[in-house]
Amino acid sequence: MSKKSLWYSTLALMMMTSLGAQTAKIIGSITEKETGEPLIGATVAAGASGTVTDLDGKYTLVLASGTYEVAFSYVGYTTITQEVKLGAGQTEELNFSMTEETNILKTATVTSGKFEKELGEVTVSLEVLQADLIDNTNKPQLDKAIEKIPGVTIIDGQANIRGGSGYSQGAGSRVLLLVDDIPILQPDAQFPNWDDVPIENIAQVEVLKGAASALYGTSALNGIVNVRTAYAKAEPETNLSTFYTHYMSPEDKNKKWWDDAPYSSGLSAVHRRKMGKVDLVFGGYYFNEQSFNKGFFKKYGRFNLGTRYRVNERLNIGVNANINNGSSGSYFYWQSAENAHVGDSTTLATRARNRYNIDPFLTYYDKAGNRHKFQARFLRVNNDNSGNQSNVSSSYYGEYQFQRKMETTEGVLTAGLVGLASDITAELYGDTTFTSLNLGAYLQYDQKLFDRLNLSFGARYEYNELNNPGFEVNSNLVEPSDEKDGRMVFRVGANFEITDYTFLRASWGQGYRYPSIAEKFIFTQAGAIEILPNPGLDFETGWTAELGIKQGFRIASFQGFVDIAAFTSRYDNMIEFNFGIWDYGFGFSAVNIGGTEIRGAEITVAGKGKIGNVDFSTLMGYTYIDPTFESFDSTAAEIIFDETLGQRNSRLSSEPKQNVLKYRSNHLFKFDAEFIYKKLSLGLESFYNSHIVAIDDILNFVVPDLGDYREVNNTGFLIFTARAAFQFTDELKLSLILENLTNQEYSRRPGLLDAPRNITARVDYKF
Repeated sequence: MSKKSLWYSTLALMMMTSLGAQTAKIIGSITEKETGEPLIGATVAAGASGTVTDLDGKYTLVLASGTYEVAFSYVGYTTITQEVKLGAGQTEELNFSMTEETNILKTATVTSGKFEKELGEVTVSLEVLQADLIDNTNKPQLDKAIEKIPGVTIIDGQANIRGGSGYSQGAGSRVLLLVDDIPILQPDAQFPNWDDVPIENIAQVEVLKGAASALYGTSALNGIVNVRTAYAKAEPETNLSTFYTHYMSPEDKNKKWWDDAPYSSGLSAVHRRKMGKVDLVFGGYYFNEQSFNKGFFKKYGRFNLGTRYRVNERLNIGVNANINNGSSGSYFYWQSAENAHVGDSTTLATRARNRYNIDPFLTYYDKAGNRHKFQARFLRVNNDNSGNQSNVSSSYYGEYQFQRKMETTEGVLTAGLVGLASDITAELYGDTTFTSLNLGAYLQYDQKLFDRLNLSFGARYEYNELNNPGFEVNSNLVEPSDEKDGRMVFRVGANFEITDYTFLRASWGQGYRYPSIAEKFIFTQAGAIEILPNPGLDFETGWTAELGIKQGFRIASFQGFVDIAAFTSRYDNMIEFNFGIWDYGFGFSAVNIGGTEIRGAEITVAGKGKIGNVDFSTLMGYTYIDPTFESFDSTAAEIIFDETLGQRNSRLSSEPKQNVLKYRSNHLFKFDAEFIYKKLSLGLESFYNSHIVAIDDILNFVVPDLGDYREVNNTGFLIFTARAAFQFTDELKLSLILENLTNQEYSRRPGLLDAPRNITARVDYKF
C-alpha cells in the first residue's frame, strides 16, 4: 500500500471512530402487556428521528448524544413516553409492555388504508364488530352477525349498505367480502359464500360504508366487509362451543307444517398455540339445520388452518387454508300465503358443494423499515346443483404491497399490484368454459398534520378481460366475445380532531364494478320465472360523498361515541335484474337501468364500560335513505329505450310506479345492549326495517297471493331478541337466547318468511 493510500485510510478510520463516539443507541423490545406478544410496527420516536419495531417487536434507534423525550406508540394502545439522557457511544436498553386503550375511539382498524389506524381518525364511515358480540348472540354465519351494524341489511345472502344494492338471487355483489384483506367472492357470480368465513376464529370484523374501489378494486362499489382472523398468542388456548336451536310454532298455527319441531345445531372448536418460531391455529365447525321453511336445509362441515413462521426479525412466511363441504336445499318462493312456510315445488333446488381456499403469504421489513407484503389465494368452488345449474370455478389471486411509514412526518405511503384470474365451467352458462382476468395497480398516501388533521388520497387503475367462447340459448346463439375494459378511480378524505374526541370527517370516493359472468351470461329457471343472459351488459360506476362527525363521551367509567353522517351515492349504468322481453326470451335479465342516486343520513351510538358495579356495552343506530332514479317516467307504458342515457330502462318492472329503487327499506333501526353483573349477563337486541315499497311487479302475479299479502303486511317489522348467560367458571359459560320474542311473522324479501319464535341453548368452554 502506498503512503498516500495509507494516509487516506487512517484519516477515514479516525473520522468514523470520531463519528461513532458522538452517537448513541436505544435498543429494546415492545410487547403487549396482557399476552406478552411482540407488537410489530410499533413506533419509537425521538425528536426528528424514529424507527419501528420488527417482527419480534425489537427496535434500534441511533441518535446523537443528548437528552430526548422518547415516545413509544402503537395504534390501539396507550402511548408511553420516557426521558432518556444519552452519552456519546452509549447503548441504552428500554423494554416496555403496552396496554390496550380502553377508549373505543382508539380501536385499531386496517380496512380504510391497509394499515392500522385508530377508529376515531379514519376519513370514512367504518364500523367494528367484535368477536365476543358475535359469540354472545350466537350468529352461526357472518351474514347474520353483520346485520347488527347500522345501515347494513342482508337479503338472501346479498349485502346492502345504506341502500347501495337491491336484490338479485345469487349473482353480483357491490359489497366486497375480504378474509384477512383478500377477496373471497365466488368467481362466476361474484357473490359471497358467508358460511366459508371461519366465524369460530374471528378477531374482529370491519365494515366500510361507501365506494372503496380506489383501494380494493371491483365489487367494492358499495362498501367492504373485512374479516380479520385471530392468531396464536403467548399462551396456548382452546375454545369449544356447541348450540341447539328449537323453532316454535308460528303465530298463525295454520302455517305450521311439521309434527317434529324444526331445529338447527352446531359445534365449533379452535386451538391456537405458539411452538418456537411457528404460530399455529386450527379450527373446525359443523352445522346442521332442518329449517322452519319446508324444503330448506343446510348441513356442512368446515375446517380451517392458519400457520405463520418467523424466519428472522424481518421476515415471516405462512399459509392459511379453509375447506367447506356440505349440502343444502331451498326454494325461491312459497306455495301460497296460507302455506307460506312450504315452498312451491317447481322452485325447489338442492346443492352438494365443496369449496376450499389456500392462502400463502410473506411479509418482509427491509432495513429502512419498509414493509413488503405478498399474499395469494387459490379458491376452488364445485357446486353440484339440481335443475341443470351445476358450476365449477377456480380463481387465482396475487397481490404485492409496498408500505413506507415516515415516522418524522407521520405519513404512510401504500402501493400495490394485484392480479386475479378465473376460469368457470357451468351448465348455467351454456355448459362451456369462460376465463377472466382482473389487474390493478393502486397508490394511497395518508398524512397526519399538526397532530389533529388526517388526510388521505388514493388512486387505482383497474383492467378487466372476459373471454366468452359462445353458446346457444333458446335456439339462439350467444356470440363469442373477448371483452376488455380499463378504468381509473380516485378517493380523497379528511378527518380533523376539532377538540379532544371530536372528529369531523369528509370523504369522496369513486367506485367501479365489472359485471359478473352470472349477470351477463346466466341461463336458468326458477319455477315460472326464466333468467336470461345479456351479453351486452356494461360495467357500472359511481361515487359516494360523506360528511360526518364523531363525538366521544365519557360518563363516569362508561365511554363511547355518537356518530352522525350525511351521505350521497350516485351510480351510472346501475345493474339490476328486470323483467321484460329481451333478445333471448321473456323473463328476467340483468340490465343497466341508468343513473341512480341514494341520499341519506345515519346516527350510530356505541359504548362500553361500567355503570356502578355493572359492565355495560351497547351498539345502536338509525339509517334513513331515499333511493331514486335520476330520471324517471312514471307514465311510460312499455319497456323503452332511453336515447339520452343510451341504455335499456324498464319503468314497468317496478311496482308501484313511483321513483324509488327496488328492494330497499327507507328506515332501518338497530339496537343491542348487554349488562354483566358478576357471573350473570343479560342482553337485548332489536331491529326494525320499514316496508319495502318497490319490488318487481311480475312477482305479484307469479308468486301466489303475494300482492294481497304485501297489501296487508305493509308497515315493516320490529323484531326483539333477549339473551341471558351465566359464567359458571372462568372456563364454562351457558347461554340462552330467545329470538323473535313477539313471534312476529315477517319477510325480508317477497315470497319467503323468516323464522318464528325460537330458543337457543349454547355452551362455551375455554381452556
